[in-house]
Amino acid sequence: MTRKIADCRKYPSVSHCSLAISGEEDEVVRAAAEHAVSVHEHTDSPELREQIRGMLEDEKVAV
Repeated sequence: MTRKIADCRKYPSVSHCSLAISGEEDEVVRAAAEHAVSVHEHTDSPELREQIRGMLEDEKVAV
């Protein structure tokens, strides 16, 4: 299974967040939603989780 990554550095924020989260898709969505709520003051909702899921990228593995 391909690991996914959510990378805050790709999206501008007031906090200039540099967090990157990688793992299996459902794990990353859950962790990124918790991060979005606690750090970026978003409200957890199905819409937020779908938005996060749509922004995920495949993790590039160094060879």
